[in-house]
Amino acid sequence: MPSVSAISGRVRTSILATPVKSGVLACAMSATVSKKVRLLSNAITEVVLYPPVKSFLERQGYVVRGEVRGCDLVARRGNEEPVIVELKLRFTLSLLLQGIDRLALSPRVYLAVRRPPARTRGVRPDAKQVRKLCRRVGLGLMVIGSRGSVAVIEDPVPYQPRQSKRQSALLLGEFERRRGDFNIGGSNRTPIVTAYRQDALRCIRVLASGPMQLAKLRVISGVAAAGPILRRNVYGWFDRIERGTYGLTVAGEQALSRFAQAIAALDEPAGSQLEQIVHS
Repeated sequence: MPSVSAISGRVRTSILATPVKSGVLACAMSATVSKKVRLLSNAITEVVLYPPVKSFLERQGYVVRGEVRGCDLVARRGNEEPVIVELKLRFTLSLLLQGIDRLALSPRVYLAVRRPPARTRGVRPDAKQVRKLCRRVGLGLMVIGSRGSVAVIEDPVPYQPRQSKRQSALLLGEFERRRGDFNIGGSNRTPIVTAYRQDALRCIRVLASGPMQLAKLRVISGVAAAGPILRRNVYGWFDRIERGTYGLTVAGEQALSRFAQAIAALDEPAGSQLEQIVHS
């Protein structure tokens, strides 16, 4: 398949001008159709998307027909697998489910949506999250401009997930370091009690008795990373009294009651060890 470099530093694209050996359309191809099929900004039905997509595919040597057994558009080139395109003015869950259903008919299924104005709210059809979603379910994605340009953003290729060992290790590490469960799944407006926050809570629990040198605090709290936590002071709980000595701010004192339940669930240091260090 011939390749060309996009203008002004854009990513390299492939043109749908020759048969595709892999059985999928080329990526990120733009084509402009005649003025007769330009899209109106106030269009209210998907039928306005059909002419530019039809013209785009015909330029690549496909025979195109609309509304074939419930499919908005079906295209065929020689003995290749048929290309199925479902048209929608915007990217929706309904369109996604419809595309997944069409995969039972052909592995070459595209979702075609109109490109929204620049200031339109919500997720854009060519956004990274949408492209990733289409790749995961094996669907292609086309975006149609207001003047009839057609851009193939994603091709329908089989998805092969790649696990990130680093991210997986971070997930398991966070899970194992936490004590108790003080977060309600789905919440987004309340502080999350992470393992890092729990280490900070261990520190304020010890500092509740008064300012202390970092070396003692590290031993009593059992938090090896107490130094970085106090110096970064992400939550505004700690006050540097003097070099190597820290106390609590007003916010830190308030956190003692605010996170009392989470603090109670933390591993308490041995009583004899605590008493010996405090009185040393």
